[in-house]
Order: sequence, then C-alpha cells, then structure tokens
Amino acid sequence: MMSKFKKNMRTVPEVSTASLPDIVFMLLFFFMTVTVMKDTALKVENVLPNANEIKKLEKKDRLVFIHIGRPTGSFETVLGTEPRIQLGDKFADASDVGPYVLAKRARMPEHLRPFLTVSLKVDKNAHMGLVADVKQALREVHALKINYTTYEGDAHKNLE
Repeated sequence: MMSKFKKNMRTVPEVSTASLPDIVFMLLFFFMTVTVMKDTALKVENVLPNANEIKKLEKKDRLVFIHIGRPTGSFETVLGTEPRIQLGDKFADASDVGPYVLAKRARMPEHLRPFLTVSLKVDKNAHMGLVADVKQALREVHALKINYTTYEGDAHKNLE
C-alpha cells in the first residue's frame, strides 16, 4: 500500500530565463542614467604639487575647475611653452575667467550659488604671476572661495 505514494526526488524543475532580458535591460538603463561622463579634455600639463594638509571636497556640484599649465602635444607647437589657462575645453586669458565663472554660477541652482568654489588645478611648474592674475579676476566677480587641488604627499618634494 505504501508504494502507491512514492516520492520522486530526482527531478528538479528548470529555471525560467524568460525575465532575464528584462533584468539586463533594466540594469543597462540604470547605469546609463546615473553615469556622469567626463566633459573636459585636458589640454595643459597638470602635474599637481604635493601637500601635507589636505581635505577632500565631497560635493562636486559646487565646483568650477580652472586648469593652468603648459600646453601639451600639438597645442605646444601652436601656443608655445608658456603656461596657459584652460577654462572648460578652451584656452583663455585671465580676462576671460570672470565671465566664465559668472556663466557657471548662473547655471547652478540658486540654493547652491553661495557655496560656489573655484578649484584651481595649477601645474607645479606654472608661474605664480598667472595664478595671481586669475585670483584677481575671481575677486572682481566675488568668487572668493578658492581651492588649490593637490596630491597628498610630502610638500618638500615640490622643491626638487
């Protein structure tokens, strides 16, 4: 009588793969929407100096980047070897810094505008006179929060 109710333990149901393409496309769509593409191609040398006391800036949406350094590659043959200012993807003069920062500030949400910070990425071999000109242009447009981007390390290595 017990043989009538025999359990068949050897068969395992197959895993349904019907929803697998939906999951793959959902993940693909998610990563496409949250990924931020790098919008600036670096056209100047940017070997940053070392510093002992550094602090990481967490909120990148409040930053405006200004690169200062010697033109690289094919730009060096056209522009020479003197350090230049790069604003976004273009070379600029110190007189262009103010309007650039004002335009960036205008595109920011209004509640973030008071927290605007200008991050100077200055090559360690750039002239301080050019940096002083940029800082003066920033003062004229009341962009007074300035950050110098550096590498963490021994500051004495900058003298070598």
